[in-house]
Amino acid sequence: MLKRSFLPLVNANTKTLILGSLPGDRSLEQNEYYAHPQNRFWKVIRHLYDSPNTTDYIDKVNLLLDNGIGLWDVCAEASRPGSMDLAIKDESPNPIIALLEANPGIKLVVFNGQKAYKLYTKYFDEKENIRYLCLPSTSPANAKTNFEQLVTHWRTIISD
Repeated sequence: MLKRSFLPLVNANTKTLILGSLPGDRSLEQNEYYAHPQNRFWKVIRHLYDSPNTTDYIDKVNLLLDNGIGLWDVCAEASRPGSMDLAIKDESPNPIIALLEANPGIKLVVFNGQKAYKLYTKYFDEKENIRYLCLPSTSPANAKTNFEQLVTHWRTIISD
């Protein structure tokens, strides 16, 4: 039940860092962020950047990186049966502050859902020169927010 995060996806052009909580089981099996077919993350990102649908993970990652967006998780590891954020316990955080300090171009940190935000604020203080934004989760567990609503909320990451 101990699960571990992936390495961060960032480069020298990263201006926005999106933080999730911890990869789900399907993501861990496929070694890809947001691999569950019902998670709407990639669909939202493709819509925001008017990018064609692709199943190629490298193309998805390049879409993010080419648009100044990085990706990581708050938890480095945690115990969690299944993939539900509510089941996360005994977590330890990733060294996010060190990543932010090593990448001073990051000026916006976006949380993919409340759990990621709550975990971040449990372990870290907000840095003065960075804006923080908690958006609705793209997880299929967030059934109360439909795709159009997600796009409206997530559009704020490209308005800067």
